[in-house]
Amino acid sequence: MSAESRRLAGVLLVLLPTVVVGGASILAMIDDPAYRANELRQDLWRAGHAHAGVLLVLALVALRYVDEAALGRRARAFARHSVPAAAVLLPVAFFLSVTDADAVEPNALINLAYAGAALLAAGLITLGIGLLRTGR
Repeated sequence: MSAESRRLAGVLLVLLPTVVVGGASILAMIDDPAYRANELRQDLWRAGHAHAGVLLVLALVALRYVDEAALGRRARAFARHSVPAAAVLLPVAFFLSVTDADAVEPNALINLAYAGAALLAAGLITLGIGLLRTGR
């Protein structure tokens, strides 16, 4: 594993406990009447928490392979950083789009989810193509 990938993996491992804390904070809000009254907020915060955890783990897995992929320097850097960036953008979109306890629809920050999803797909496709090219 390259020094860049190892450093990023270290950062991701340090950040992963924040997902645990986020889950605990959501559990603590179960008794909050304002939180329980807004199903949209509950759904988006659960989705944000789930996406954060799954995508951080996926980012760690992708880092294991990025240095083996037959990619140029820039494509390798893109593949290395796109999945962790998506792991931030998607949950942020879900959390910040319903900060108001009375929200009945997400605000414009939900559009960050589309950017995060596009970045995730592009990064994974780049990494996948790079890995397929190594077999040649």
